[in-house]
Amino acid sequence: EAAYASLVEGMDKSLGDIMHFLKSKGQEDNTIIIFLSDNGGLTNSSRGGTRNTHNLPLRSGKGSVYEGGIKVPMIVKWPKMVRSGTKTNHHMMAEDIFPTILEMAGAKFTASSIDGKSLVPVLKNPAYTDTLRNLIFHYPHRWTKNEDEGIAWASALRRGDWKLVYLMKEQKLELYNIAKDQGEKVNLADKYPSQELTMAKIMGEELRSKNAQMPIWKKTGKKVAWPDQLIK
Repeated sequence: EAAYASLVEGMDKSLGDIMHFLKSKGQEDNTIIIFLSDNGGLTNSSRGGTRNTHNLPLRSGKGSVYEGGIKVPMIVKWPKMVRSGTKTNHHMMAEDIFPTILEMAGAKFTASSIDGKSLVPVLKNPAYTDTLRNLIFHYPHRWTKNEDEGIAWASALRRGDWKLVYLMKEQKLELYNIAKDQGEKVNLADKYPSQELTMAKIMGEELRSKNAQMPIWKKTGKKVAWPDQLIK
């Protein structure tokens, strides 16, 4: 924990050094700063304490499709455009940073030709929402010793307040309402079968449209089923 804390402190100091330099050169009001993490906090490790609890109340952590692995803070400093202290609950992905910077700079681009969506409308209006956007998280592989908490062979779809988790090895779908259950403790798949079906179809269509890779069963040599194929 001491080593982890020292890295956080070092990151904080480095950002402070950059901001101090910009101010000393008279460029503070002419510079946009976007600060965010690439994934959730490390949890599936020997950092001490009970495993997979470091990001509470969020579930699991780095490498997982649960909220502890994909929900991270983001701070934007855009002088004269973003009012200090404002907050938004709008969902975004790292892919959104590129088109956001292009629009901030006034560059011309075709939105359909790049990944992500510009966040400028959100930054100008924190109340802006897009409940129909599909955010896909797809990890068709294993990269850790432990496989629990959605860390290996898993996918997730976030659409508005709803989230569908696909655990490929278990051939299981889980449905959560993140607005009411950010810790993903209550699987609502049996209670809302129509919502589960809708989300599974969207996830399957999204993955197929992107020619997403899927794991292969060793015994049969066949690909793991698409999420919508699990629902009869």
